[in-house]
Amino acid sequence: MSETVQPIVLGRDATPPASVVGAKAAELARMMALGLRVPAAFALPTRLCAGVIADDPAALAAMRNAAAAGITSLEAATGKRFGDARTPLLVSVRSGAERSMPGMLDTVLDVGLNPATLHGLIRQSGDVRLAFDSYRRFLFAYAETVCAAPTGAFEAALARLLQTEGVADEAELDSEALERLAGEYRALAERLSATPSDDPMEQLVACARAVYKSWEIPRAREYRRLNGLEGLSGTAVTVQAMVFGNSGADSGAGVAFSRNPATGEKALYIDFLSDAQGEDVVSGRRTPGDAAELSRRMPGIARELEAGARLLESAHSEVQDIEFTVERGLLYFLQARSAKRTPQAALKIAVDLVGEGVISRAQALERLASVDLAATRVGRFAAAAKAAAHATVASPGVACGRVCFDSLRARALADAGEPVILVRRDTSTDDIEGFAVASGVLTAVGGRTSHAAVVARQMGKVCLVGCLGLNVDADSREAMIGSTRIREGDWIALDGSSGDVSVGRREVVFADAPEAAVISQWREGEAPR
Repeated sequence: MSETVQPIVLGRDATPPASVVGAKAAELARMMALGLRVPAAFALPTRLCAGVIADDPAALAAMRNAAAAGITSLEAATGKRFGDARTPLLVSVRSGAERSMPGMLDTVLDVGLNPATLHGLIRQSGDVRLAFDSYRRFLFAYAETVCAAPTGAFEAALARLLQTEGVADEAELDSEALERLAGEYRALAERLSATPSDDPMEQLVACARAVYKSWEIPRAREYRRLNGLEGLSGTAVTVQAMVFGNSGADSGAGVAFSRNPATGEKALYIDFLSDAQGEDVVSGRRTPGDAAELSRRMPGIARELEAGARLLESAHSEVQDIEFTVERGLLYFLQARSAKRTPQAALKIAVDLVGEGVISRAQALERLASVDLAATRVGRFAAAAKAAAHATVASPGVACGRVCFDSLRARALADAGEPVILVRRDTSTDDIEGFAVASGVLTAVGGRTSHAAVVARQMGKVCLVGCLGLNVDADSREAMIGSTRIREGDWIALDGSSGDVSVGRREVVFADAPEAAVISQWREGEAPR
């Protein structure tokens, strides 16, 4: 590759094709064109991906030059300067393939932080807690994503600090505690040879390279295999000016669906965490609030978000999955894509959109071409049982199977013909192999819009999250559900209508989804009754 590669500055020209800049960047450009508030961004194209993965010197040089030119465009758009000690520009570095692969590829936030820009962020924002919270996040993400460093020591340092401070999670740590944590993370990174350069441009180049290379990590390859996406040429890289959901009580991050992706109901479906960055929501490590909580805390933001979601759904004639951040009372749209949904929701949404005059029957049937109507049958338990615990429904249905605490064991049991329930404290997209073979997924923490929940829904798996009565000891391969101890191989049942979790084996009976007959008639060319 000898020719010059230019960054694609989003919003400046016509919307670029997803094959060039990835679906994420293409949709950012569309949202800008629709008048939604979107942080300034540029993309490094997919055609660099193979060369960067192969460490081709020409591709690496082209990536570096394009990144530098792109940063110049962000500086002009924001009035901030990359690496400046007074008005620092910080960026996120995100993946973006031509087809959405939620949570499968890597992202690094807060790029551009170093000891000088850290204090510049304090001067700029007046928020000491924000600065040290962002810095410790960046140090962790850089070590994990760019340097492939083991994260156990970082996680142990956080656990010790939480215990010392007597708080449940990092959201409750004050600025002084976060400053100590950032210092400990920096020392750990140095010991692991995983310290980011103090040169922000070197950080950016290293992060972009890592994001390109994440195209070949195991979970991404497995996702492409499961979803028939082996023909994709690679990922693009989106570099976007940071907005900070961790800026205090009037800030936060969330995910919204324009319709319920679990049931198909026409209602905004939201997970939101105040004073948080987006990774806190989609990682599944914390349990977020819902649309009602957002409306109580930030009614104006809730109304603006709903208007934006309706605008996006109308523009695409399709249900939208939207990631957003609120920074000090301002709503920013960070991503939109066609929503992954359960097979049952896919039927209802298609029938409803036809009824609303949004799409034709032919379009509905095209969208449902890969949906097996037998897979949309609605299950229920044949008899009632006492609930041992209750959880939040992320994907509906019912499932009964043997408990497994990791994906490897789930695969072994499934290969032996046993139904499996994957039980975890939280899940990540690294668990995709376990999702593929499990009948259901149960987690102690996490929300309905975490990447893991999105993948479970897409696969049509029953998924219950945020089960407060669940305490998992994965090392001992056992857990407490309410007052009952369960071990690997025991039977449990998940009710994705009520959110109840029960212990023991239960019989499941099935009935056709109400919309299945309508779709069958359409497929046969008959008028629906």
